[in-house]
Amino acid sequence: MRVVLLIAAKDLRQRLRDRSAIVIGIVAPLVIAAVMSLAFGGVSNFHFTLGVVNADRGPIAAQLLGGLRQPELRGIITTEPVGSPAEAAAEVRSRRLQAAIVIPKGFSTSMTGTSPQSITTLTSVNNTLAGSITGSVVSSFSAQLNADRLSLATALGAGAPLDRLAALEAEASGLRIPERLVQRPVGARELKPISYYSPAMAIFFVLFVISFTSRSFFVDRDQGMIERMRAAPIRPLQILAGKALSVFVFGLASLGVVASVTTVAFGAYWGSPLAVGVLCVAVVLSVVCLTALVIGLARTQRQAEGIASAVVFGLALLGGNFVFVSSEPELLRRLSLFTPNGWAMRAFTDLSTRGGGLGTVLVPVGVIVAFSAGIGLVAAALARRAVTS
Repeated sequence: MRVVLLIAAKDLRQRLRDRSAIVIGIVAPLVIAAVMSLAFGGVSNFHFTLGVVNADRGPIAAQLLGGLRQPELRGIITTEPVGSPAEAAAEVRSRRLQAAIVIPKGFSTSMTGTSPQSITTLTSVNNTLAGSITGSVVSSFSAQLNADRLSLATALGAGAPLDRLAALEAEASGLRIPERLVQRPVGARELKPISYYSPAMAIFFVLFVISFTSRSFFVDRDQGMIERMRAAPIRPLQILAGKALSVFVFGLASLGVVASVTTVAFGAYWGSPLAVGVLCVAVVLSVVCLTALVIGLARTQRQAEGIASAVVFGLALLGGNFVFVSSEPELLRRLSLFTPNGWAMRAFTDLSTRGGGLGTVLVPVGVIVAFSAGIGLVAAALARRAVTS
């Protein structure tokens, strides 16, 4: 055991002296998590200016403008009057306005006839979110108008006298569509971007330990250090165990530092400390086994770097370290179930939103450990041959 600790200590000293390892293991995940949180966090605080060309000035146009100023939309939309459709298009094109609507002249009057006019929306490809919100608001208002027209036509078709037309129109304008979409989030709390991207970036950069360690192994072998260790004599299994222990300690320390700093400095919520700790141990264990697999598969330092890069970026792309797993296409969501980081991201998301303890991460941890065991069995034979060859 003393030999294993000495080898691990030697590798850790080398890694700590290498500033790039500290940057990638601690500094980079903190910076990238903060940047991505700021980039995606703006969505939850989204606000835009909507230009309104009101050529109608009628009562129905007034209802639409009143709806845009409701408390529910006040925090999202600020309306600004615009003189003409051409001016509105120019303002949207120049990005001074994020979107605009054009209410044509005679719009309110046309609602009582057989050929109602339409509201035009002006949006920009550079601000799709503002365009989507504008389209949703106008579509909702149009659906209400169509429902009012239908109710009025139904009343007249059923024999309501024409002299009550004005009263029926007033009554119809007060109706509301009974069925509405109501969103209720599942979970104890909202998933903040910083709470997702903190573990995502921490895991992504821990995967780079695979490259560091496999490269250092071949450097040691090329410089004759592995041969000198075996001449000590030190068994190949002890050399592999020392390398694995250094990976485990460095990876666990990296995850722990990132979790602590993002929680205190950025307000990230990782979940129950005990559950997070067990999950981090499982993730680092998978990194240890993947490192051994790369060492076993490669024959040279260059091959090790190439294989490690493919493994790191392949796992990151499939596992949801760059985008929310729920936002990925169905195929990628299924493929992520074959990656340890994919299961880890699902577990961290559940801990951040639903809460809970070890029960929440029991299945993901079990899958990650099973993955590690399978990779470890293959890697053990291959890596042992790499030491003795």
